[in-house]
Amino acid sequence: MKKSYKNRSYIIISTIVLVGLIFIGRLFYLQIIDKSYILSATNNVIRRITQYPARGLIYDRNGKILVHNEAAFDLMVVPRDVNDIDTTEFCNLIGIDKKNYEERLKKAKNYSYHRPSIFLKQLSMEEYAFLEEKLYKFPGFFVQSRTLRKYPSPIAAHTLGYVGEVSKNVLKRDDYYRQGDYIGISGLEKTYEKELRGKKGLKVIKVDVFNRNMGSFKNGKYDKPAHMGENLYTGLDAELQAYGEKLMRKKKGSIVAIEPSSGEILAFVTSPGYDPNLLVGRERTKNFIKLNKDTINPLLNRAIMGQYPPGSTFKLVTDLIGLHENAISKHTMFKCQGKESWPIKCTHYHVTPLDLIEAIQQSCNPYHWKVFRNFINKPTFGNPEEAYKTYRKHVTSLGFGHKFDTDLTYELNGNVPPPDYYSDIYGKGHWNALTIRSLAIGQGEILVTPLQLANFAATIANRGVYYTPHLVSQIGEGENTDIIKPEMHRSTLDSADFEPIIEGMHQVFVGEHGTARWYNIDSIPMAGKTGTVENPHGDDHSLFISYAPKNNAKIALSVVVENAGYGSKWAVPISTLMIEKYLNREINRNWLEKRMLEGNLLDPSKKDKEEEE
Repeated sequence: MKKSYKNRSYIIISTIVLVGLIFIGRLFYLQIIDKSYILSATNNVIRRITQYPARGLIYDRNGKILVHNEAAFDLMVVPRDVNDIDTTEFCNLIGIDKKNYEERLKKAKNYSYHRPSIFLKQLSMEEYAFLEEKLYKFPGFFVQSRTLRKYPSPIAAHTLGYVGEVSKNVLKRDDYYRQGDYIGISGLEKTYEKELRGKKGLKVIKVDVFNRNMGSFKNGKYDKPAHMGENLYTGLDAELQAYGEKLMRKKKGSIVAIEPSSGEILAFVTSPGYDPNLLVGRERTKNFIKLNKDTINPLLNRAIMGQYPPGSTFKLVTDLIGLHENAISKHTMFKCQGKESWPIKCTHYHVTPLDLIEAIQQSCNPYHWKVFRNFINKPTFGNPEEAYKTYRKHVTSLGFGHKFDTDLTYELNGNVPPPDYYSDIYGKGHWNALTIRSLAIGQGEILVTPLQLANFAATIANRGVYYTPHLVSQIGEGENTDIIKPEMHRSTLDSADFEPIIEGMHQVFVGEHGTARWYNIDSIPMAGKTGTVENPHGDDHSLFISYAPKNNAKIALSVVVENAGYGSKWAVPISTLMIEKYLNREINRNWLEKRMLEGNLLDPSKKDKEEEE
């Protein structure tokens, strides 16, 4: 019996000793070996400061900086540490009233009582220097550095985009961000957010009881450096972009210029626009509200969100399909009775009959209606619906009716109606070429974006091939360089189909009756097509697509000037000035430049005066 109790006592004593040894070992590990708990134990005397990386820079095709960074500072607060401060002095120091102070502090407490959050964001260097000297008086407050975007030239606002505070939805789905962080909201800033934002770092510092910085904690053992974001190199030509924006001042519309051989966008102008510096800093929200309420809608990117009937520029599509499907040849001739023509009138009287090249030069409506009719009524298709299916297939292969899904945000599709659309309206088997005749001249239900029109001009220049239009050509540099290689698209048409179209477009400039003959440049062989688009909401829109040089294209573009009347009056001269600027780098037709720069189509009284002159 005594032996049994003795054995039990050994077991109990051994258990107590073992537990004691475990606790001693664990205590030794925590205090001697594992130093991380020292950091936790000293939280009341250290501060963790996020090191925000500088966002990557954005350059144009010639190495000119479009977007860089500027130092800014956020005033941070840890609510639990805010004790017995002179709120009156503090409010005077940062330029707010007591009510505003209480509201900001309440918001910070709602976020977290123990974690830092932004109290006042985006202080300038001067404001920071003034505040830093007296910040020791206000425990719980400290300054955290970051960078703001800066635009040395106030151009390409819609294209470059802007940065704003991260939303609650983003915070929920992406743990990279914290409340008060900034993120790309639109444009390239949004598309390339992950590349531009870089990687955050961490700096741990000691502070004394007076909230003063006492230097790095543990000689920076727990610090992590921030890594700057990748730089972006775009295909934009800053000089051409700025020139296009000057030409479009006091006008509504857009200019899209593309390099046909690569798909790189050279200029992406939408007007009215705004200075991108307005959406930076503490005034961003106020300026955004003001821009958003402006009746001329400067925030709308008309180059990809404007959808228009293409007008006479689309006659080229009708001709290309007619040639490809053998509905016509380049020698096919049709008569035109001018304004007495039926079912589609011509805008003017001219020589008749005329062939394809003459019809493009003259922009003859009845000719192109007859091309469309011959195609839709071609017996080999069996019925108009089957013919239209083929027509639509060719149209979409040229880049119409769908997004390019590239690095352009908020791009719209345009509209190329499917056959079912007409069957639903007129009944299956109850519609024909006459029913949908407006498509022949780019009116009716069809809608395009200026980007799609510019891409069509590039496709013609390439004899049926286009490269996905895009803005960024390279991400990063050195070992991390990523060269953007756009996808090549081949239309359903043959390269031979484009030759008579190109000759007709050249005659638009050099022909005796060409609709753009007044703006021909002898030293630059150009090809183009005018468009005057009927607008049920007001004056007609002025359109033009073009490219140059004719046989070795360096630039292709579309110009849309809303409510400006004939394509030849505004869109053509603007287009040729852009071509001259890009290829020659200077303008010799100063009289024309002066007229375009001074043109004011936003003021009805001045517009009426222009018409009279």
